Amino acid sequence: MKTYDWIVIGGGITGAALGYELSCKGFTVLLLEQHATLQGATRYSYGALGYWSSTSELIRLLSQEGMEIHRSLSEELEADTQLRELDLLMTIDPKCDPKSVLAEYSHFTIPIKLISTQQASEIEPMLNREAISGALITRNGHIHPGKTTLGYRNAFRRAGGEIQIASVLKLLRVGDQIQGVTTKESTYFAANTVVCAGGISRALLKATGINVRLYFTRAEMIEIPPVDFKLQTIVMPAQTNRFQLEAEASTAELEYLWDQPGHELVPPILDAGAIQFLDGSLRIGQISRVLTDPQVRVAPEPSEAAIRTEVGKVLPVLEKLPGTWHDCLVAFSNNGLPVVGKLGNYEGAYVFSGFTKPMLLVPPLAKRFTNWAAGQKDSVISQLSPIS
Repeated sequence: MKTYDWIVIGGGITGAALGYELSCKGFTVLLLEQHATLQGATRYSYGALGYWSSTSELIRLLSQEGMEIHRSLSEELEADTQLRELDLLMTIDPKCDPKSVLAEYSHFTIPIKLISTQQASEIEPMLNREAISGALITRNGHIHPGKTTLGYRNAFRRAGGEIQIASVLKLLRVGDQIQGVTTKESTYFAANTVVCAGGISRALLKATGINVRLYFTRAEMIEIPPVDFKLQTIVMPAQTNRFQLEAEASTAELEYLWDQPGHELVPPILDAGAIQFLDGSLRIGQISRVLTDPQVRVAPEPSEAAIRTEVGKVLPVLEKLPGTWHDCLVAFSNNGLPVVGKLGNYEGAYVFSGFTKPMLLVPPLAKRFTNWAAGQKDSVISQLSPIS
């Protein structure tokens, strides 16, 4: 019976990066992923690296470390992550006062610039000037999330890591010790098991009898094949609703409902934005819903129509383009910080999930987690450790 040093559950950006770092440190690592091809939140991510949006010294530090890693990551992984920097244009609704909106961004680490409608349309000619009262602008990093994750996976294999396609049912718990995992086909054993399963992390831990304040939204977007024109910027609304939705849905008063299927804890929101990748393809969206059943399905037709209408107000050229609606689960925590570290008093049990900015923060935290797992002290990991 083979026993690994680490089992990593989940092969998205979190599991792939962490598995790679653990393998590079000399640990024997098994990565378990339920899908043969890349799926979930990583597959449908915008790939943004919002290093400018730090509001604390902790996130500022991790953002700086993240960008430093990304600048050499293609070389390290022997894969093109398509790293670039471009303008992020945050459009302001006509009903809002631009200076008041700018004031809402005063607490971010890097100052944001307010520009007029005329200036915004000169920078992004595709904009509908009648649909905005101005815009905020800053530089923003960007990668291709799929290529970056597959780069991590391939580098993980080269470092000696093993990948199995299997759906994990629960962690193998004996008393207060986690000894591995049970899948539909087999049981795998390890000295340590870390849950990097994104939106299904909560349900997986709950099935093992472990309660952690991790949550999930169902995010919906439209993927558009390559087109022959080019957006000059990433376009997002300045007044986003996602973070408010997450805060409202993760209050202590609603905690008991999260383990009862069939509830929609807060009304859905739509933050209309668009990103174009280097191959000319686009992703537009997104709707976020708080549904307590991770398996529930939603009707795509009304969601797709709503996304197209709202994005089309700001970027009319995108409204009618052929595309495919997708949805996925997106993990979040109750305080805006990722949940990283040991799971309470359970020996051999860890979590690495709940990232609000995964593409930026996962690489530095994967390195920190690995060094911490190897015996080094790390004050950052201690601040992110889960509280049941």
